[in-house]
Amino acid sequence: MTRILGIDPGSRHLGWGVVDAEGSRMQHVAHGVIAPGARLPLPERLAEIFRALEEVVAQWEPQAAAIEQVFTARGPKAALVLGHARGAALVALQRGGLAIGEYTPAEIKLAVAGHGRASKEQLAGMVARLLAVELTGVAHDATDALAIAICHAQGRAREKLIARARGY
Repeated sequence: MTRILGIDPGSRHLGWGVVDAEGSRMQHVAHGVIAPGARLPLPERLAEIFRALEEVVAQWEPQAAAIEQVFTARGPKAALVLGHARGAALVALQRGGLAIGEYTPAEIKLAVAGHGRASKEQLAGMVARLLAVELTGVAHDATDALAIAICHAQGRAREKLIARARGY
C-alpha cells in the first residue's frame, strides 16, 4: 500500500489530502486546508504554508506526493503568486523525501471525473464515490487535493500494469 499526499496549491488556501492506494483500491486517510492569514504579506504566507505542510508530511508520513501544475487562467500576477505558493509546497515535499508527481487541472479532472472540463462539484462528487467517504461541506481546496492524490494513484497503478505486461 502506498500513501499519497495530494496538494492543491494556493497562497491563501492550500488544500491537502491523503489517500492510501493499493492497485485500483483507494482509501481516504485525511484532508485539510492550510490557510495563512489573508492579510499577511506574501513572504509570511509562504513561510506558514511551508511550516504547515512539513507538519502534514510528518503527521501522515506519505511515501509519494502529487501537486497541481500552475495555470494562468486568472492572469500573470495570480500565476506568479500561485507559483510562489507551489514553490513553498514543493520544497516542503522535497525536504520530506517524497517523490513528486505534477499534473495539469485537465489531467486531474480527466483521471477522476472522466472529462477534463468537470466542474468542482462533479470532481468532489467523484472523489467521494471513489473513496467511499462523505465530503459534503468540505472545502473545494481539500477535495481538489484528494482528486490530485487519486490521479497520481491511478497513474502509478497504470505504470505497474504496463510494466507487468511488458515483463519488467
